[in-house]
Amino acid sequence: MQLWGPQRGPSEGRAHSLCSTFHYVDSRLVEQRDPGWKLFGKVPPREGPTKDSKRIQKEYETKSGRAGPGNPTSPRQSVRKNLDFEPLSTTALILEDRPANLPAKPAEEAQKHRQQYEEMVAQAKKRELKEAQKRKKQLEDRCKLEESIGTAAQTWNQEILPNWSTMCTSRRVRDLWWQGIPPSVRGKVWSLAVGNELNITHELYSICLSRAKEKWRTTAAPAPEPETEDAGSSDRESSLELIKLDISRTFPHLCIFQQGGPYHDVLHSILGAYTCYRPDVGYVRFIAAVLILNLDTADAFIAFANLLNKPCQMAFFRVDHSLMLTYFSAFEVFFEENLPKLFAHFKKNSLTPDIYLIDWIFTLYSKSLPLDLACRVWDVFCRDGEEVLFRTALGVLRLYQDVLTCMDFIHMAQFLTRLPDLIPGEQLFQHIAAVHMTSRNRKWGQVGCRSFDISGCSRCDKPLLQSRVTAQTGNRTL
Repeated sequence: MQLWGPQRGPSEGRAHSLCSTFHYVDSRLVEQRDPGWKLFGKVPPREGPTKDSKRIQKEYETKSGRAGPGNPTSPRQSVRKNLDFEPLSTTALILEDRPANLPAKPAEEAQKHRQQYEEMVAQAKKRELKEAQKRKKQLEDRCKLEESIGTAAQTWNQEILPNWSTMCTSRRVRDLWWQGIPPSVRGKVWSLAVGNELNITHELYSICLSRAKEKWRTTAAPAPEPETEDAGSSDRESSLELIKLDISRTFPHLCIFQQGGPYHDVLHSILGAYTCYRPDVGYVRFIAAVLILNLDTADAFIAFANLLNKPCQMAFFRVDHSLMLTYFSAFEVFFEENLPKLFAHFKKNSLTPDIYLIDWIFTLYSKSLPLDLACRVWDVFCRDGEEVLFRTALGVLRLYQDVLTCMDFIHMAQFLTRLPDLIPGEQLFQHIAAVHMTSRNRKWGQVGCRSFDISGCSRCDKPLLQSRVTAQTGNRTL
């Protein structure tokens, strides 16, 4: 038996073979870890001796034009310094040289790519400059608007409000009124313009609110069947139970009338008090909400009650079909006078005013228009009365007449019952101002079906109107 020599046992042979295999695999792994470019999932090894990291970094800086501490600035680097904006994602794709294992880019192609890159950077800089100029202009316009509002508020506080009875009808005040009342004095102007013909006091508001609170407390327990003649009034006041359900749907994007919001309880109180004050009318939460944003609670209730007591509002809120038909007929006279082409298109598609006017008049545009525009409409409405509501409707139709003439019945009805969220305010009021409210030497109050029997008016369809009013108003909790 040989103890020393080249011969090995079976176990030693297997160990030597296993070591050789590991050495082979390890050498393959070392080779594949060499720097290389991955193309379609394959990593080809570099040929030649292995380079250290410092040498690779130096060669990369030399090729890419990035000068080190001792290298001079390359022409490409000077070009980059002249650019204020450089998209890094395109730099590696266009300006950097190709890897060593790929063929070099032709000179014409490289020049073409460099030109495309410079054009793209120039367009990006131009776009950024344009956006910066736009932001600057918006800021300047906002500053001018705030300055004009401050000046107007000072004029209202120091000159107009102290001398309201003598200045409210002057030409200067009417012009300032049309431009929009400053928010800081809007509530005072609305209260003075609406007036208090009903002679409602703060004490009356407290009494109505106490009655509403008592009603809310008793609704928690089951009440016996009403047997007296006052059952009708009790049924009307049952709408108190619906107020809580409707308040959360009032201007939900503002988040101030919802449960826990700062104006939730205030709106709840005013609607409840008015329901007890006029159970035959019900309540209109959007109008009350706009008043709350501009007036104290008791003053908002007084203005709310007097607003709803106007002839036009009372006709719509009490669903007086005959009087509503009168208003619709008068509106169509001025519609045909101002917008004959659109009027004919509406007639052709059987689109009648009640489809879109009921919601506009019910809420005084507070639900249909953006809140700032609705308040401007309210400004002029408090000055000129119900005519402004129909004039505003014609202004809206005039603003969108080109769009509406290309629509059919369904799309027109959908568009008018849900106006765009972004409405250009100045353009809208320019169109409102361009509406003529005189037809054949007759003004608003003299036009329509008021001079003859409603049943003989060819413009009115009373049964159809009754069904539409019932469908749109429901329990009149707008």
